[in-house]
Amino acid sequence: MTRILAIEDDAVTAREIVAELSSHGLDVDWVDNGRDGLDKAVSGDYDLITLDRMLPQVDGLTIVTRLRAQGISTPILMISALSDVDERVRGLRAGGDDYLSKPFASDEMAARVEVLLRRNSPAEQKSQLVVADLELDLMSREARRGDRVLTLLPTEYKLLEFLMRNHGQVITRMMIFQEVWGYHFDPGTNLIDVHIGRLRKKIDPPGTAPLIRTVRGTGYVISEPA
Repeated sequence: MTRILAIEDDAVTAREIVAELSSHGLDVDWVDNGRDGLDKAVSGDYDLITLDRMLPQVDGLTIVTRLRAQGISTPILMISALSDVDERVRGLRAGGDDYLSKPFASDEMAARVEVLLRRNSPAEQKSQLVVADLELDLMSREARRGDRVLTLLPTEYKLLEFLMRNHGQVITRMMIFQEVWGYHFDPGTNLIDVHIGRLRKKIDPPGTAPLIRTVRGTGYVISEPA
């Protein structure tokens, strides 16, 4: 079973994390302080760590820095009430794999965990991504749908790769911003809509079964036609 370590000093938040991830079939251990969390992270065999930024005894930034310095590459989802750009950038540069601001929706937290687990799964270390008759060659960076070669701009390629790596999984707009553009764009802009629209014209032209679907109020998903 996939094992998750949740390092979180707030009991309410911790129970929310444990309940949500457990409902997805994950085995979750909870630690409420940084010192014990660091010890468990170093000695335990975990597939992913959710890590609060502000912790008693040893703070989250110190934990992720020490883990990476010791060569421990366990994926880390940093969770914090410190939501400004500088704090998120510090967490990612220290070695965090993703950053989620409090308060957060439980289903988005679980989606981010699933994305990180997929990204680090041996099955995902492949040279080609396939969804229905859409193929993306990660070596040549060539995209094809059926017998058509698709000409993609660099951002369109990165967006399509992110969607295809997580096919069947609803990806939120914020997750797309963070993965494709980083933290330097205003989520209130229509940047994602514009690029999804351009991508759809190339991936799902008239006469083909659409693969990219909008999930109203949440984000987007790419999957085989229903």
